[in-house]
Amino acid sequence: MSKRLSLQLEHNVTEDACCETHRKTAQLFCDDDQITLCSKCHQFQEHKCHMVYGIQEAAEKYRKLFQEILNTLKVKLEVAKSILADGQERMMMIQEEEQNFKEMIESEYRLRFRLLTEENELNFLRLNGCRFDMNLREASRNQLIRFDTELEEKSQEMLQRLDCAVRENVNKLKENEVRVSEQLCHLQRITMELEKKCREPALALLQNARHNLERSESLLLQCLEPAPTTDLSSCQIKGMSRMLAVLQRNITLDPETAHPYLLLSKNLSSVRIANTQQNVPGNPNRSDFSATVLGVESFTSGKHYWEIEVEKATKWQLGIYNSADRKSNQMEASGNKLLLMRSMMGTDYTFWVFPPLKKVCVRKQMHKVGVFLDYEYGLISFYNVTDKSVIYNFSNLTFQGAVRPIFSLCIPNGDLNSDSLAICPPHFPS
Repeated sequence: MSKRLSLQLEHNVTEDACCETHRKTAQLFCDDDQITLCSKCHQFQEHKCHMVYGIQEAAEKYRKLFQEILNTLKVKLEVAKSILADGQERMMMIQEEEQNFKEMIESEYRLRFRLLTEENELNFLRLNGCRFDMNLREASRNQLIRFDTELEEKSQEMLQRLDCAVRENVNKLKENEVRVSEQLCHLQRITMELEKKCREPALALLQNARHNLERSESLLLQCLEPAPTTDLSSCQIKGMSRMLAVLQRNITLDPETAHPYLLLSKNLSSVRIANTQQNVPGNPNRSDFSATVLGVESFTSGKHYWEIEVEKATKWQLGIYNSADRKSNQMEASGNKLLLMRSMMGTDYTFWVFPPLKKVCVRKQMHKVGVFLDYEYGLISFYNVTDKSVIYNFSNLTFQGAVRPIFSLCIPNGDLNSDSLAICPPHFPS
C-alpha cells in the first residue's frame, strides 16, 4: 500500500510539472499568460515577446511580492482594528459629552434667568426708588415672564440641536463600524490565504498568482478612515449675561500663598514664572506642590465674577480652592479644587476640567477666561470671554467654608519660561 501511495504521489507531481501540450517537463513560467511552459512551448511565436522565467525564479518573484503585500496588509489590519476601537471610544465620549452639554445648557439658562431676575429687580428699584407703583411692578413681572419664555425656547432649541447632532454622529459611527468590520474580515481572510500561499512549493504558489496579487492590491486600495462626526462644540451656548459685569470683583493675589517659582507684580494683579526659585520666607499657606497662588479675597456667600488674561501663558490652571476640609493651614495637593486647565499634547493645546478630569472643546482662540461663582446655588462657570461662550460649568455643588480664586502656571523644566497670567480689573457698565 505504501508503495502504491508513493507511485500515486509521484504521478501527481509529474502531472503537475508537465506541459499540457507536449507532455514535457515544465521548467518555465510565462508571466503574461500565467502558465507553465516546456522548452518547446517557449519556441512558439505566441510566447516569444512574453516575459518568461524559470519556475523557481518566477515563484521567488511572486513570493517576494506576496510578502511585501502581506506586510502592508498587516499594517492595514492594525489600522482597521484601531479605527474600530477608536469608534467605540468615540461613541462613549459622544454619549458622555451629550450629558455634559445637556447639564451645561440647562444650568446656564437657569443661571441667566436668575441673573435677569436680579437685573430686573435692580432696574425696578433704580426707577421706582422707595415708591410703590402697581403698574410698574406688573410691567416688571410681565417682562420677566417674557424673558423666561424666550430663555426656555432658546434652551429647547439648543437641546434639540444637540440631540440631532448626537444622533447624526451615532449613526455615522455605526455605519462606519459595519463598513470597517467587513473590510477587517476581508483583510484577515486574504492575509491568511497569502501566508499559506507563501509557504507553498513553486508550482502551487504560481497557480492563480496574478489573480491573488491583483485581488490583494485592490483590497489595499480600499479607504480606511474614521467616521467624520459633527463637533458638539457647535452646541455651545453663545453670549454672556450683562449681570456678570455688575458682579465682577477686583481680585488681588496673595503673596503668602505664592509658590517660590512665581513672581507677583507690585499691584498683585499679575503673576509670572521666574526662571529660578525665589528665596521666600516659609509660610504654612504657601503652595509647595505646584506653581500656584491664591487670591486674597475669600467668599462664603453670594455671586462673584472675575476675568483673567491667559494669552501670555501656554499651560495654566484657573478656578477656585476650598480649604474647608483641611486638617491644617498648609495648602495641600489634595485640597478641594475646581479647575479649568490648558495643557499641551504634542503641538496642540488641549483644555480640561477637574474633577473628574474631562477634556473640553475650545475651538475659538481664547485670550480671556471668565470665572463665575454662585455660592448658594453651588455653581462654578467658566467662560471664553473672547468669543462670549460657555466653556464648562460645575453645578449642584456644596461649598463648606470660604472659597478662594486659584491661579497656577507650569514650573519650568530647565527651559526658559515667560508664562504669565493677569487679572482683569472690573469694567462696570455705564
